[in-house]
Amino acid sequence: MLTEVEALERIVATVSPSPVIHLPLLAALGRYSASDLTASVPIPRFDNSMMDGYALLAADSRAGAPLQIVGEQPAGPDRQLHCRPGQAIRILTGASVPSGADAVIMQEDVDSDGRTLYCREPVMEGENIRRLGADLCRGQIMLRRGQLLTPGRLGLLASQGSIDVAVHTSPCITVLSTGDELIPPGTPLAPGQIYNSNGLMLQGLLTQLGISETEARHCSDDLNTTVQLLKVLIQTQDVILLSGGVSVGDHDQIKPALLQLGIQPDLWRVKVKPGKPFLFAQTTRPADGRPVLIFGLPGNPVSSFVTFQLFVRPALLRWMGAGETSATTIPVRLTADLANDGDRPHYLRGEIQNGFFRAHGMQQSHALFALSQSNALLRLAEGEKRHAGDWATALWL
Repeated sequence: MLTEVEALERIVATVSPSPVIHLPLLAALGRYSASDLTASVPIPRFDNSMMDGYALLAADSRAGAPLQIVGEQPAGPDRQLHCRPGQAIRILTGASVPSGADAVIMQEDVDSDGRTLYCREPVMEGENIRRLGADLCRGQIMLRRGQLLTPGRLGLLASQGSIDVAVHTSPCITVLSTGDELIPPGTPLAPGQIYNSNGLMLQGLLTQLGISETEARHCSDDLNTTVQLLKVLIQTQDVILLSGGVSVGDHDQIKPALLQLGIQPDLWRVKVKPGKPFLFAQTTRPADGRPVLIFGLPGNPVSSFVTFQLFVRPALLRWMGAGETSATTIPVRLTADLANDGDRPHYLRGEIQNGFFRAHGMQQSHALFALSQSNALLRLAEGEKRHAGDWATALWL
């Protein structure tokens, strides 16, 4: 069996970022920038007032003499006003600072009859003025290739007048659940049947990654049916995400079906708990030669979830051009003693609260409720023992 590090390295080495397309800014939310982007418009674009008040010369605010109010500059078109010594100009938040003025005094710090202004408090030169380019200057790199396009970053691009952005294409993915025991939610259960929870869970994980072009399919435990369905999916999909049927049972048909299609798995079985019967294979579309990635996840829901996080998520992020594919890690302290008596690394499911990690409920691979209460995974190496109060590192989900 490969270690989880060896398995991940082997998988990621086969994946390259997908082709580049341009999308409207809003449609690119959740994608990754395909290039470095530099600013062409400084922020602020011009010196402007931080608040409602009066533009003046700072030295005049300290003199104590009355100032003549000679105009008003609201936010919007620059009225090309000029402020001379002994004068003040009414100014509103965001408005361009008139030439000659070197400070803005708050309206709360003055007395005014509409024509004359008396300063109750002095101001310093530059006070209450946002300077041109103080936040972002022309030519500055504002977004690096591989960075996630968040709402804030889309707003930044819009501030430059951009209407679209270069991103990598999103993969077309089919989530294929296998097993005669599975039926769709909403259907009455017969003896021996269970509802298909993995399909929806995996589609949810894909949606969280910003992948919307997904479909869910189901396949019975029949070799010929499995072969034919895989053959069809390989012709149209970029990724086939299998759940179940990858172990060595009499009714596990995925590996035999792939071999019948001439596809030799790149890896099968990983030294990890939960999730040992994990499969990865690759092939190409017959029509255009584009790569097709095939991930075989265990049928137990927790095993499926954990192997997705460890192996599928990083590969898909690389496909989409993400600069960082590793999971977010957080230093935590343990609330209780933890031990792994097995011979494989064990990823415990638990919850981080206020910097403490608490393992949740049952840690068996079928324990979906305990998983649903968790927001982190904590890795215990084989034979490792940790004590309450110890520091550890958790993977933030």
